[in-house]
Amino acid sequence: MPEEDPRITELRAMREKSRQGGGADRIAKQHAKHKLTARERIDLLLDPGTFHETEPFVTMRDDETNP
Repeated sequence: MPEEDPRITELRAMREKSRQGGGADRIAKQHAKHKLTARERIDLLLDPGTFHETEPFVTMRDDETNP
């Protein structure tokens, strides 16, 4: 079996980081406030297997045009 391309490995790591939603500490803070994370709310709102995230790596620009 051929070795996986390093770019694919990096992409998988980026996807997993995105799925973690800021990490365990941020999730714990949300739960401490008796709130669900965005992903948890989506899971409750939609039927299983019907949600497909199209751009998991999009972030807000932080500059003068977007205060």
